[in-house]
Amino acid sequence: MNAKKLVTVIALVAIGLATASAQIMTQEQLQTGSDEQLLREWTRVLAHDEFGGRKPMTPYEDKTVNYLAKQLEVMGLEPAFNGSWYQPFEMIAVTAKPDGSRLTVSGKRKSVLHYPDDMIIWTTRATKKIDLKKAEYVFCGFGINAPEYGWNDYEDIDVRGKIVVVMVNDPGFYDSRLFRGRNMTYYGRWIYKFEEAQRQGAAGCLVLHHTEAASYGWHVCVNGHLSDNLGIYHPDTRNADELAVRGWLHEDGCKKLFVAAGMDMDKALAAAKKPGFKSFSLNVRGDVKMNVTYGIQQTRNVGGILRGSGQDGEAVVFCAHWDHLGIGKADERGDTIYNGAADNASGVAGALLVAKKFKEMPRPRRDLLFIFPSSEESGLFGSAYYCDYPAVPMAKTVACLNFESIGPAELTRDVVILGGGESDLDHYYEAAAAAQGRYIYFDDDNSDGWFFRSDHYNFVKKGVRAVVLENGRQPVDASKPNKYPMTVWYHKPCDEYHDDWDLSGTLSNLNLIFSVGLSLSNNL
Repeated sequence: MNAKKLVTVIALVAIGLATASAQIMTQEQLQTGSDEQLLREWTRVLAHDEFGGRKPMTPYEDKTVNYLAKQLEVMGLEPAFNGSWYQPFEMIAVTAKPDGSRLTVSGKRKSVLHYPDDMIIWTTRATKKIDLKKAEYVFCGFGINAPEYGWNDYEDIDVRGKIVVVMVNDPGFYDSRLFRGRNMTYYGRWIYKFEEAQRQGAAGCLVLHHTEAASYGWHVCVNGHLSDNLGIYHPDTRNADELAVRGWLHEDGCKKLFVAAGMDMDKALAAAKKPGFKSFSLNVRGDVKMNVTYGIQQTRNVGGILRGSGQDGEAVVFCAHWDHLGIGKADERGDTIYNGAADNASGVAGALLVAKKFKEMPRPRRDLLFIFPSSEESGLFGSAYYCDYPAVPMAKTVACLNFESIGPAELTRDVVILGGGESDLDHYYEAAAAAQGRYIYFDDDNSDGWFFRSDHYNFVKKGVRAVVLENGRQPVDASKPNKYPMTVWYHKPCDEYHDDWDLSGTLSNLNLIFSVGLSLSNNL
């Protein structure tokens, strides 16, 4: 345990919550606590050191999911999963490393790519070894097949059994006339690159890293994949139908491939950014051997439901991932616990608060489903599993309202929405904001792909409406800026709860989401 000073008990002393840090709030305490008090207490508890950063598949998972289930029960919700609060599923955690920490390739010349400076590779297969003999490397531009944009990097090329090399992001990042310009589409996400390569029958896919286009440096790729690469485990196939090799390719490593091919990398990348590009083989081959260790463990989504007065089985989903990063590398203070107070204890607390508000009012027409997915931080896996095996069919799911890192936030005149223009949800948010004397700002610069990086997007992929709400840019009181901006705490041990959090904007945003949910739950 680190030497961090424990967070002091907040103003909820007045309603008797100052004893055990993980105390479940009783119905009486729920009734007497103000919205702000409840939001602070739930956030404080879930971000406490004794929850160990809420990493899935650790003893801290049990503590977290049991806390949530018990709180939903006390609140008066029904279990969401056939009489259970939990939706278990299996995950595979893989650590893989190339033999000799290198890949040797040969074409017109020979090149050696070093791990992890030139490339970082892994697999999600349940196997002890990956052994590809003389694998052929193919350059496939952005690795995109997007008929609606008239773009197909896989046209007229057979990549079956080969390793495709593709660029991160999409063509709009480089030419505003293409795709949606700087507003990245899902085709730009590295996860999509793997998905499409698998659909095309490739043996592997290496995504060419570029700091600006990816919105993060090479160290993020390395630190995220040196060990414990996670995926949903399918026991019937042991994940044998997934890519044998996944990975990131540093620009220096990519240059080595092109040197081996006797080709000009810069010329190829420039051509790939323009319409009409044709993918091609590098005529470079090499063995890919990896020693693999893996483990299979169970994790759980948590869910509760409030039944509506209607009989059609439709539901509005409220979603907030419970997991964070656990215990890891120490920061400059020696703190090793990644408490995840803002990300996403605040979101879980916000969803609980909205559930409590709905429970205290007359039943709306539609059911209200509150889902707390696992493993968002490692790849949106909990929500992906839920969307494949939903408690309410996707065709009956009216919308997904996601709570992601909602606090702390100062009160602003505007509210930022990502994913606007895709559905009539825009009108619901505009009306709710107007009722608060605020307005919606539709952010059309999704160049970092933020819209695709939280649980709601798995619902979008299934055809369910969703947008992302963020705090605005125009503070009501500019003399009191946010003391804890996201750039300071994101995915760091210093993401801790503080009594001096400004929650004025957070509470307004929660009321806005509540209002949208209420409209959706009654709108025919």
